[in-house]
Amino acid sequence: MIYNPLRSRMKQSIVFIATCLILTSCLPSNTATQMVPEDKLAEIEARGTLIIATDVDYVPQSQLLADVLPNPDTKCESSQYTANQFTGFDAEVGMEIARQLGVEACFVTPPWSQLVAGNWGDNWDVHVGSVAITYERMNVLYFSQPYYATSTVILVHQENSTFHAPEDLSGKKIGVCAGCTFEEYLQGTLQIPGEKIEYRIQSPQIVAYENEDPAIEALSLGDGVKLDAVITILPKALAAIGAGKPVRMLDGPLLFAYASVTMDRSSGRDPTRLLNEMTRIIQEMHRAGTLKKLSIEYQGLDLTQKASQFDLTSIHQTP
Repeated sequence: MIYNPLRSRMKQSIVFIATCLILTSCLPSNTATQMVPEDKLAEIEARGTLIIATDVDYVPQSQLLADVLPNPDTKCESSQYTANQFTGFDAEVGMEIARQLGVEACFVTPPWSQLVAGNWGDNWDVHVGSVAITYERMNVLYFSQPYYATSTVILVHQENSTFHAPEDLSGKKIGVCAGCTFEEYLQGTLQIPGEKIEYRIQSPQIVAYENEDPAIEALSLGDGVKLDAVITILPKALAAIGAGKPVRMLDGPLLFAYASVTMDRSSGRDPTRLLNEMTRIIQEMHRAGTLKKLSIEYQGLDLTQKASQFDLTSIHQTP
């Protein structure tokens, strides 16, 4: 056989390339995972979308628009909603935050109980859903600068003539959203930064719903038929009355709370830069009057002034 140096070198090259491919496939798996940003904000910027969790039907805060098709020119996944499919105060705040981040807003609608429990598994980035700051929630969530602040009020049936003050509802059937501040208030466990809470309703019969809408519907059936009262935020109460529901508000607020954008403490990405950027954007939206304009448009009144003055450093939540 005649020795061919060219053929020999070709065989050596093939062996070398094959060996490199084998060695590359045997590298530790963390080589691939290094491609995923460890920083939450960097992940969002690389993806080009901000995945926002909110309520599917919580008028006037958020509402999925029926029969509206997703934007065809979108980066959102097929399991997510595009911005044109949502309306409402919370939804618009989320859209504006995404715009200022330079990314597209995409919406998902997990149940409220899952949203406030934390441990999101990085399935969405933030929750813009009128979440009040409480010390208990701070164990699992981070809070941005509040974007609005509102009174908590009590609704009773308009035909009722015996309930005039919160104390009159002691021992009565009261509808609330499950896992929210209203339920904690009735349980006597609520703690809100900067708020001294007076528990004025004793031994109530708590009836929990996914949110206040079905509770208001139950109250509308008649005085004491299913419920004696519903606790909700002022914008929801005004929306119910404006929609012609047979309910009225008791005089005076029950308590006062600050609503923020939240992030999951158990995220696999470092949240520090995103949390700081969220707060910067919301503070700028306060200064520019953007939040005031949106609040008047969707809630009928400006509920942003106290939120703009809230000292976020006072709750000591730095990651």
